[in-house]
Amino acid sequence: MSNYHEPAEELSKEARDFSRALNSLKEEIEAVDWYHQRVTLSDNEDLKGIMAHNRDEEIEHACMTIEWLRRNMPGWDEELRTYLFKEGDIAHHDHDGEDSSTDLGIGKIKK
Repeated sequence: MSNYHEPAEELSKEARDFSRALNSLKEEIEAVDWYHQRVTLSDNEDLKGIMAHNRDEEIEHACMTIEWLRRNMPGWDEELRTYLFKEGDIAHHDHDGEDSSTDLGIGKIKK
């Protein structure tokens, strides 16, 4: 089964690379979740250590893919700079400095 929602042959090489990266990111995040669940429930300390190591490697892979997306796919750099490594409420880091919890982003209604 294809991961494409549009005909692959009609997509540019760049669009196919973006899809590859995004699908790889999904797979890495999913693997982090699987390993983390196993670490959380394992009673065997040796096995827990191995699975924690594997989980952390999947996190590394996800971060490398995010960095590739930041460098190559439009929108990622701006959004990551807006939301990462900031203090305070995550949902309130808005591009225009407005409180994003009250602004739907559709503009002001004029009378």
